[in-house]
Amino acid sequence: MHTIDKKSTKKAWAQALAQPAKEFPLTQLQILAGKIPEDLRGTLYRNGPGRLERGGMSVGHWFDGDGAILAVHFNSPEEGATAVYRYVHTDGYEEETAADKLLYGNYGMTAPEPIWNRWLKPLKNSANTSVLALPDKLLALWEADNPHALDLQTLNTLGKDDLGALKNRWPYSAHPKIDPKTGYIFNFGISIGLNGILNIYKSDSTGKIQQKTSFELDGFPLIHDFVLARQYLVFFVSPLRLNALPVLTGFGCYGDSFEWKPQLGTQVLVFNRETLSLVSRGETEPWFQWHFGNGYVDDSGLIVVDVVRYEDFQTNEYLRQVATGETHNSVVSTLWQIHLDPSIGKVKAIEEIIDHNCEFPVVPPQERGQYTNQTYLSMHRQGVDTSKEIFGAIAVSTTKPTPLQLLTVAKIAILVNLFMPKIPKILSKDGSSQLCTMAILIVVKFGYMMRIG
Repeated sequence: MHTIDKKSTKKAWAQALAQPAKEFPLTQLQILAGKIPEDLRGTLYRNGPGRLERGGMSVGHWFDGDGAILAVHFNSPEEGATAVYRYVHTDGYEEETAADKLLYGNYGMTAPEPIWNRWLKPLKNSANTSVLALPDKLLALWEADNPHALDLQTLNTLGKDDLGALKNRWPYSAHPKIDPKTGYIFNFGISIGLNGILNIYKSDSTGKIQQKTSFELDGFPLIHDFVLARQYLVFFVSPLRLNALPVLTGFGCYGDSFEWKPQLGTQVLVFNRETLSLVSRGETEPWFQWHFGNGYVDDSGLIVVDVVRYEDFQTNEYLRQVATGETHNSVVSTLWQIHLDPSIGKVKAIEEIIDHNCEFPVVPPQERGQYTNQTYLSMHRQGVDTSKEIFGAIAVSTTKPTPLQLLTVAKIAILVNLFMPKIPKILSKDGSSQLCTMAILIVVKFGYMMRIG
């Protein structure tokens, strides 16, 4: 059992992790500065670990915390904005709440004593990684199991959802891709076997799975994200493989049992999005990635992919440290662009396009899978010690050779980019789009407030 005995509040961001977040009902948000754009309507949903300890025992990794969802409802200018914050009430969450102690193992921890719990209890579905808003429900997503459905307004947990085709405990991953033209939803999950099984899903706009396929992988890798690029789905399989023996015997958790094997290289798998059949497979140099920015097919027929790339898997240790409230390692992650020939799975070119530490690349949803000239990222504030601070700024990268535009906000802010297609873009004199973001600061422990800027 890996536990963390000590929490640190030396840095401002650690204060948000020092105590479990508290649920709150629908609450009017106070606007501290600026104003809500008149045309802004809808709801912003955010999911993440809200509780990292229970009964005096800490979880082993950032990925192990119980999922808690924030919904910010943007109403009319007269009504302002309201918010509600609720944990996803999974079976494991309810059981541990009643017992007031941790009972299950997870990605970064084995199950607590007695030792037979390591074999008898499955991993707890933490429902803590992402969300998918559908017309009649909100899905709380987690890598290794079915999603949980919640009420769109109240965030009441409705239970696990099989989306019409998922078997019990079949994984439905945390980064589905929605085609902005057709509304089709693409996603995947990796099932455990002698080798990992890559399950690919195609759903209609309601989330119901219409089509699925399975593909056997080499070993059991960790795949967190994938790429939608027009008619293709692309997977980059980093040279990270699970050593299953410690997990199966109960003497190790998943997070400690992945092994970095750069000699394997990064495998490239290209699928046809219509038939879900394999188009090509190839291999390129080794790296690890959590997230892709965007993908599209250029005029020459090559797939162009933006990815935040790590040299190896040291990011795993950094994220373990985040859960303690004190980090010591500086992990380098920079934005790269890949040009891939889909017909043969061969990488034609790889280029680093941002040499600053960054993560969480996103593009406007209406431009996903197509060419776009802007990518938004989270970055460090200027002048901070990157080994001790988490990301505290938003940046935009354009295709033009211009400096990054950086927005820095409060030290403990939750930074998000809100894309508002009905609101005209801010244009410079040469017609290029300028950085236009909304920073939202929700302080759950001390009150509820919003900063517009």
